[in-house]
Amino acid sequence: MLAVAMAAICIALVGPSAPSGAVFAGSLPVGDARDVVPNRVMTWNICNPCDASNAHRAAEIATHAPQVIGLQEACVGDVERIRRYLRSVHGLVYHVEYGMVLRDWGRCGGAPWNPGAFGQAILSAAPMTDHVKVEYPDGGSEHRGYMAVTTTVGGRTVRVFNTHLAQRRQEAVRADQAGVLAADVARHDRVILLGDLNAVPDAPELTRIWSLATDADPGCRPSSAGACEPTTDWQSKFDYVFLRGIAPLGHRVRPTPYSDHHVLRADLDTTPGP
Repeated sequence: MLAVAMAAICIALVGPSAPSGAVFAGSLPVGDARDVVPNRVMTWNICNPCDASNAHRAAEIATHAPQVIGLQEACVGDVERIRRYLRSVHGLVYHVEYGMVLRDWGRCGGAPWNPGAFGQAILSAAPMTDHVKVEYPDGGSEHRGYMAVTTTVGGRTVRVFNTHLAQRRQEAVRADQAGVLAADVARHDRVILLGDLNAVPDAPELTRIWSLATDADPGCRPSSAGACEPTTDWQSKFDYVFLRGIAPLGHRVRPTPYSDHHVLRADLDTTPGP
């Protein structure tokens, strides 16, 4: 009885635990929203399978509070839990759209006869419309695809793409995938392309993308690939914020213990431009 009483006192003093068991001293009540940075976008391959809690993933996202987030290697169940943490713990409210390309019990759990969905997701503080999901004709060693939505960044309507190209050592497959993606990107004047492209900036398979858009890092181009900041634990730049009709204002790459890919964020000027 004494132990039960002491446990009750501890809970009253410390507060309830998050679903993962982590306690957040700075938790916000549900509905007590804070502001996002309206002209900031972020891309992050959250790594799957990886031993990382969704509470920690949400905390990493909340550190940057972007208007739009593109996630790769995401499971629907994980994304829903991340959104709940963002709202209840950090006061950040996001809409979500999915670009799932396969169902995988090993990665995403679920019932053996109904495994969880795996692929891409876009979180946006503003509502999203005109959602499309495309699976590449050839995914390589694993199903791959891209998704796109129309939403608001920096007070302007933009088309946002999120993709994950084929794994390394599959250059020809990635080139075909980039061609499919570029054909859709070319249809829009103001585009933000987020994703893990599994290729360094001067890789030939990215030529079609570079012909349509520029990197959010003004110093990163195919001709200056050595100056591009790495975005992975193995010191390669695989993650991108590509811009079309939009100017960069600043960017940051942040290593994280919760994935083998770093967080990449960019602040943008979305007013009409060349």
